[in-house]
Amino acid sequence: MTAIAYTHVDAFADAPFGGNQAAVMPLDAWLPDDVLQAIGAENNFAETAFTVPDPSGAADYELRWFTPTNEVKLCGHATLASGAVLLERDGTDRVTFATRAAGVLEVRRAGDAYELALPTSRVEQRAMPELSAALGTGDAPVFDTVEGTEDTTIVLLEDEGAVRALSPDMRALEAIDRMAICTAPGSDTDIVSRVFVPAWGVPEDSVTGSAHAAMAPFWAERLGRDRFTAFQASRRGGRVTCRMDGDRVWLGGPCVTVVEGTFYL
Repeated sequence: MTAIAYTHVDAFADAPFGGNQAAVMPLDAWLPDDVLQAIGAENNFAETAFTVPDPSGAADYELRWFTPTNEVKLCGHATLASGAVLLERDGTDRVTFATRAAGVLEVRRAGDAYELALPTSRVEQRAMPELSAALGTGDAPVFDTVEGTEDTTIVLLEDEGAVRALSPDMRALEAIDRMAICTAPGSDTDIVSRVFVPAWGVPEDSVTGSAHAAMAPFWAERLGRDRFTAFQASRRGGRVTCRMDGDRVWLGGPCVTVVEGTFYL
């Protein structure tokens, strides 16, 4: 029987039961992919993050993320959670992660919270009638990925009320291989959003770092400034600070550890 350290973190949350849940499981060496996927399904969070010391020296650790159904190319909240766990364990101020599709990511302390650097995604407007119908967003403008790690689509709505009122057809969305981001100007924050990814095993995500990596340049252009505040209006909800830095965005927020234990394999 193999014992693996296990930490359940609420990322982008300043108290338990908010933000987005992630399991963080540091390993000494990679387990087979089917085992990693089975653990992701067993944990049943939006993502389980696995780290391994990076033998190449390009980063401190290698990092991979698994939803209950598949491996993803980029996950922000579970990277922030992984950084928080390892920074607290090792007593350091900065940690880097080599990933398979998103390059080297960085998490560092920011006062009582943490900051995460992600590569940005770029989108351009185009019609996607099947997605619009599944989301129930009518003729709201749609912007799809032209550059970025994940296949991401942004739908721009008129106001926060329209974002909160959405009730998508999840069965129809399961057939569309996209992260669907519905966003608008916010009331208490600069922007507000909801994110739907049923095709990747996550019907509605709680707080999505990779979605903000796409929204950061999108909204920076529209707001006319390189930093702003965001709220993801899921049932759990979470606030994110966004700051553009060239082709990266720094996303900030606190993390709360709610469970520490051992996973037996």
